[in-house]
Amino acid sequence: MVTFLLLLLVAVVLGIIGVAADGLGYLLAIAVVLFLADVAFLAVVVSRRVRRRPLR
Repeated sequence: MVTFLLLLLVAVVLGIIGVAADGLGYLLAIAVVLFLADVAFLAVVVSRRVRRRPLR
């Protein structure tokens, strides 16, 4: 979970810098890709936790 929050923070910071600085739009693109990868990572972690629960 710490990895998710750290990557989310990095994506937000890169996005803000990419929007604010002139000519650094590529940082915004990197932030969007990083955010999507972070959401995919979270989905994998959550799905693995759900499968380990025993059925009653």
